[in-house]
Amino acid sequence: MPQTKTYRIVVLPGDGIGPEIVDAALDVLETVREAAGGFSLACEFHQAGAACYRDTGEAITPEALEAFRTADATLKGPVGLPEVRKPDGTEAGLLGGILRVGFDLYANVRPIRLYPNAAAPLAGHEPDGIDYVIVRENTEGLYLSRGLGLVTPHAATDTLLLTAHGCERIARFAFQTALKKQRGAPEDGRRRVTLVDKSNVLRSFAFFRRIFLKVAGEFPAVAAECLYVDAAAAALVARPRHFQVIVTENLFGDILSDLGGATIGGLGMCPSANIGERRAYFEPIHGSAPDIAGRGLANPVSQIMSAAMMLDHLGESKAAAMLEAALWKVYAQGRIPFKTGGAVEGGAAVVAKAVKQALREL
Repeated sequence: MPQTKTYRIVVLPGDGIGPEIVDAALDVLETVREAAGGFSLACEFHQAGAACYRDTGEAITPEALEAFRTADATLKGPVGLPEVRKPDGTEAGLLGGILRVGFDLYANVRPIRLYPNAAAPLAGHEPDGIDYVIVRENTEGLYLSRGLGLVTPHAATDTLLLTAHGCERIARFAFQTALKKQRGAPEDGRRRVTLVDKSNVLRSFAFFRRIFLKVAGEFPAVAAECLYVDAAAAALVARPRHFQVIVTENLFGDILSDLGGATIGGLGMCPSANIGERRAYFEPIHGSAPDIAGRGLANPVSQIMSAAMMLDHLGESKAAAMLEAALWKVYAQGRIPFKTGGAVEGGAAVVAKAVKQALREL
């Protein structure tokens, strides 16, 4: 009898709608686990986020940090509450610096894919006509200056830091992603990595570009190109079919992935992964939407998509593919009762029920 592998999963439900959409994702994960077979998930829940900061003075408990350190993967809900702030006025409860930098999760992976019947604002694009991945460097760039900037009554400054090691490994990760992706750019089928920078103005980005082009030489099967960030922003709207993989600095990746999300129906369609050599966690890229928490309106699709990315990372590619196929079917057949603005009539449980039914029909 084949041996069943058990994965230890840390669950951080987060704030606002986080617990609702995480519950929906876990519900769907159990169904796909039963359908695919061969593995089980041992989940343990921990506190983290703005409510945790408000209650304990820390964004994540020591117990949660230790569990994260030893888990096979972590599934995280959105965090943040507008009324919970640090003494300097910045948002409290964010985990990026603690987890991404603290555990060297250097690759932030954000797929942008157009699903059938999604409320996308761009005309003329068929399902899968927009299908690329943004690989965002996660531990350097301008965001590394978070909380460290110099502020005086008359001026303020933050520092953008890029290292040779950081640029090289994120460029290599992007080229490897292009090779692993099932298909090339929708426009021409080519495997292509696009570096987005501002090397015509900033020396740090010229430094990044030189390293990127050097790494590109290791991957002759993948086309390499460079775009300035302003031109890239325009191209993501005017010709998104051109792109397969985009790699960029932390701040630029944060901005461009939100732009990309808007072209496929909103951030509710956008999962993400934060990956290092030994640890990884998976989360939607949208916020915690506390204004609709508990009102039966939350859309868990990006959380469910993040769970699919987690399965793929764990090596359960069959289960991940089944979950993606079920989501595609649900959208293609219009089974989710969307309201204006992307909310769902009946909330996360309604979506989970539809996806579970689609899984049983595969």
